Amino acid sequence: MLSPLLSRTLISVLTIVGMILSPIAAFAQGSPGSIGGPFEGEASALTGAGATFPAPLYQKWFDEYSKLTRVNINYQAIGSGGGIKGIQDQTVDFGATDAPMTAEQMQAAKGGALFHIPTALGAIVPTYNVPEAASVQINFTPDSLSGIFLGDIQTWNDPRLVADNPVLAKVDQPIVVVHRSDGSGTTFGFTDYLSSVSPDWQAQVGKGTSVNWPVGLGASGNPGVAGEVQQDPYAIGYVELIYAIQNNLGYGTVQNSSGVFINPSLDSVTAAAASAAGAIPADLRFSIVNSPGPDAYPISTATWLLAYRDVSDRAKGLALTRMLWWATHEGQRFNNDLAYATIPAAITSRSEEFIRQIAVQGVPIFPNR
Repeated sequence: MLSPLLSRTLISVLTIVGMILSPIAAFAQGSPGSIGGPFEGEASALTGAGATFPAPLYQKWFDEYSKLTRVNINYQAIGSGGGIKGIQDQTVDFGATDAPMTAEQMQAAKGGALFHIPTALGAIVPTYNVPEAASVQINFTPDSLSGIFLGDIQTWNDPRLVADNPVLAKVDQPIVVVHRSDGSGTTFGFTDYLSSVSPDWQAQVGKGTSVNWPVGLGASGNPGVAGEVQQDPYAIGYVELIYAIQNNLGYGTVQNSSGVFINPSLDSVTAAAASAAGAIPADLRFSIVNSPGPDAYPISTATWLLAYRDVSDRAKGLALTRMLWWATHEGQRFNNDLAYATIPAAITSRSEEFIRQIAVQGVPIFPNR
């Protein structure tokens, strides 16, 4: 029989061990609700940069995450091009983009193999400032949208617009086109869509994070485009849905591949993702623009966090893998309130595989189940 002193000592030791192992076990089981912090051996800060498309969501995420874990995350919304450049050059701990990196961009990454972790789905909307149509939603067809941004449709009372919007018949005003001036995943999504629906756009402009715009004024970031449209009567631009909502800007319906004018919403974005699910590649670099289905919003897109498979700093790697796990699990509960759709479980399961592979010198950081 143990002496009372030895018994108390043993109980104390087991209690301390339990306190240490409990959060590790919870983390290993991937329980977002018990992520807690700070975690043994993790860095107290991470830096990230990139896409403005999810910036309102990421601001909310990282504020909440810091409260839970006391890990400070400094995220700079500088555009997807900047996020890709930052992760390529290893000047940030993680990047963010609304455009999947190209094979050439992946090869140029100084740290080796990169993972794309989808975090949210959203709608890119044509947003406009037409006083005469302030109380109605303007309908856009693939032909009218591509025509406006090609410069072929120059006034709001062009017959191609009036055919679907009688309210515009007397609006004899020139269209002021606004587009992104920076490298942008929102631009990639928008031009990906235009390339999918317009042979003329595909031949003359194409898709990319930056393109040679035929017409228009440039503005930096989703906030810049939203602000420019807000201050310029008869302007039109393209932004992520939340920016149109936050700035009280009108935004239109867009005719999808089934011929239906669809309002951008969580449901119509989710419908687009569901109809494209079978074509999503294993590396999760995918596009869901112009997806089939009568309920799909045609300019739907995803946004990704970018992380290296191999990291040199275990403390930062631990903080990074914990943050990525939380973002793809509990963090998703904040998406809908900010007009972003959540990532389907089938895609999240693939993200989990990537997060578990992040390693230091070949040794995975994320605890095995």
